[in-house]
Amino acid sequence: MKSDLMALSYAGREHQMAYVKVWLGLSLCLALLLGRAAASSAQQNPITAIDVLLEPDATMLKHAEANNARLLAVYPKGFALDATHRPHITMVQRFVRTADLDQVYAAVGKALAAANVRALKLEAFKYYYVPVGAVGVAGICAKATPEIIKLQADLIAAVKPFTVKTGSIDAFTAPQDDPATDAALIRYVSTFVPKMSGENFNPHVSTGVAPTAYLNKMRAEPFAPFTFSSQGAAVYQLGPFGTAAKNLKEWKFD
Repeated sequence: MKSDLMALSYAGREHQMAYVKVWLGLSLCLALLLGRAAASSAQQNPITAIDVLLEPDATMLKHAEANNARLLAVYPKGFALDATHRPHITMVQRFVRTADLDQVYAAVGKALAAANVRALKLEAFKYYYVPVGAVGVAGICAKATPEIIKLQADLIAAVKPFTVKTGSIDAFTAPQDDPATDAALIRYVSTFVPKMSGENFNPHVSTGVAPTAYLNKMRAEPFAPFTFSSQGAAVYQLGPFGTAAKNLKEWKFD
């Protein structure tokens, strides 16, 4: 009797083990199928991370380039203002469907034309920086006038029909070496509206990188305000560190 019970118990365990193996096999297959489906969906419905921006005129460029040279002198590891770091004022960053980019350009162009951006005057009034560890990304701030806040709202509304909630790092021109930095960049673009829009909008031109101790001193210096305008606008694909990396569409103002 005892041997029969042991046999039944052993058979039961064998049955359970066989069930577990089948369940694990099916789970693995399902995971692989879901992964392939997600990858296929990403390929069939690609997303692009965009920056709708204003290109400042020669007055702002002169000040931005002078400040950039100053920052590079104290922190050579920073970036120079060049084709991959174009001086600009970000109006809105969003994830959009790549297939809809032509419609995005048309909608943005219509909003820009209605706003008469060339006549928009901006006043630069201070230095600022965003800390990133022991260094900071510095810039020159312009006052958030009712006119530029309205323009931002109009541009947000223009791209809204083509916007998706979020995207992967594939939506950018290239990933970075640190997955955590990629994740932070994705969150930033995903939440640009409302965190960086409306009453939170801080129009500025980024000018370089330097140690925060140096930037604190620079920020405390007297700043001579100046007026500038925009000579153009563009839609860029965002790159590493959220730079305006690839020019997708550009408008020049007469």
